[in-house]
Amino acid sequence: MARLCFDYGHGGEDSGACYNGRKESVDVLSIGKAVAAEVRRHGATVDETRTSDATVSLGERSNFENRNTYDYFISFHRNAYEPEKARVVETYTYLNPGTKSKAMEQRIQISLAALGFADRGVKEANYHVLRETKAPAVLMEIGFIDNTGDKICLMQREMK
Repeated sequence: MARLCFDYGHGGEDSGACYNGRKESVDVLSIGKAVAAEVRRHGATVDETRTSDATVSLGERSNFENRNTYDYFISFHRNAYEPEKARVVETYTYLNPGTKSKAMEQRIQISLAALGFADRGVKEANYHVLRETKAPAVLMEIGFIDNTGDKICLMQREMK
């Protein structure tokens, strides 16, 4: 069965994007823990780089993953731009991704778009957690924290 490392972006002193009293660090922790519970229910092993709203450096995140052997490293984030101006999901791999990373990126993006988010597509980036981890790595931006439509989309999914 799959062994996954989930990374919930930001945390503690680094709240990430904020809007109307909401913090990216809290949102992705909640979303990620719900996904982890569901994945575990299906038999996968999931380790998490943080389990509370605590500060974890980028180096600590990649070191956590590199100490073990995982099938995938998946980092959860929310995006922000200008309030109510952007409403999309996007998924990233490292530059020149391997086959496993690219395949996971495509599956995640299709699944997020199927939830009702607008699809901004898959992208490549030189982010630390994508570059410095051994396992095939994906970073997903789960909608925009500063968009009411994305908040509603998430809330509707949480109720199901």
